[in-house]
Amino acid sequence: MELIRGYHNLRPRHRGCVATIGNFDGVHLGHQAVVGQLAEKASELRLPTVVVLFEPQPQELFQPADAPARLMRLRDKLTVLRRYSVDRVLCLRFEARLADMPAEDFIRRILADGLGVRYLVVGDDFRFGRRRAGDFSLLQKAGAQYGFAVAPMHTFNVDGMRVSSTRIREALAAGDLAGAARLLGRGFRMSGRVAHGDKRGRTIGVPTANIHLHRKVTPVRGVYVVEMLGLEDKPLAGVANVGTRPTVEGTRTLLDVHLLDFDRDIYGRQVNVEFLHKLRDEQRFASFDELKARIGKDIDEARVWLQTRGQR
Repeated sequence: MELIRGYHNLRPRHRGCVATIGNFDGVHLGHQAVVGQLAEKASELRLPTVVVLFEPQPQELFQPADAPARLMRLRDKLTVLRRYSVDRVLCLRFEARLADMPAEDFIRRILADGLGVRYLVVGDDFRFGRRRAGDFSLLQKAGAQYGFAVAPMHTFNVDGMRVSSTRIREALAAGDLAGAARLLGRGFRMSGRVAHGDKRGRTIGVPTANIHLHRKVTPVRGVYVVEMLGLEDKPLAGVANVGTRPTVEGTRTLLDVHLLDFDRDIYGRQVNVEFLHKLRDEQRFASFDELKARIGKDIDEARVWLQTRGQR
């Protein structure tokens, strides 16, 4: 899969494709259905598939304080898209200049002249361009002019409701990890590199892998049963805390993972953490001793949950 950063990096060899546009946050079952829809047309026309993404996501520019927590960082999104029939990703830097581009210019410069789109799939409520003036109808009219067809995304339902990133965030916020997994088509994960921390956990016999999330907000907070992937051939079970660690006056949101029955130096390793079950919300304790006791209880509860996992 080829990553193209910015429409200024489009070259003549990139012209001629089938494409879709969106945030693709989570690359959930609905997104996977769109990619499948795109792949069918690509096979028919013998053209490559292109997913057009925005970075940052539009709401993060327009309403940064109210932007929803991302399900995925760009790196993770690209990793998952590689598993499907996506030949190229065009990542457009979403800044004031692009946000202010007239819808007609966006179509001409990026879709027609840049990509040479032959077939475009978008949601029927998709809006773009200056003051969000561009819509599905405008794309259809432009398609007739520039020679590309426009098709609506197929709706993908689970439990009688449309799969969406918003619905997944709601499931995660409610601690419904199984529900989120049904919508994603896989368990919810966050990734990052294991970094040196303050090593307080070692002083109480509970060493943790500290992972900087590089996020302002996260879709999950609290204490979870998890599995860490990327260290061995099989996942490693553990207990994770996502939050600011209020008992020790933390300020940054971190992911701390204590791996069960594991003692190895893993600093600098890139890992994935899959969230399986929520144990409790993060809380402030009156003393470090109280925190130590609660962590011990969390570990015991995690072991019980893992032992009975196959019976659920």
